[in-house]
Amino acid sequence: MATPGSNGVSVTHALEPHHWSNEETAAYEAAVEAVNGAVGAYSALIAAEEAKPELDRQTVQKARTAQARLAREREELRSSDREQIAAARQRYSQLAREVRGSLA
Repeated sequence: MATPGSNGVSVTHALEPHHWSNEETAAYEAAVEAVNGAVGAYSALIAAEEAKPELDRQTVQKARTAQARLAREREELRSSDREQIAAARQRYSQLAREVRGSLA
């Protein structure tokens, strides 16, 4: 369906083909899930803070800022960059553990 002012052609028609190996696909998906896990950990932190009688707005704001940063970083992941993907999996998994650990 064309939108007003568009030419009715999807931008995906101009994308170059990319052939992913099963290993690249699995690693990329694991990296995305690691980022999502960190975002979720921050959501739990926000919920825990909002449940307190005295809300610390600075803690909530820092967590929301971190979530926005993580969303941007997730978009920057490139399946073809094996080093980036491996580092992301490790970094974001550790971050999620640290944030969840701060809830205990």
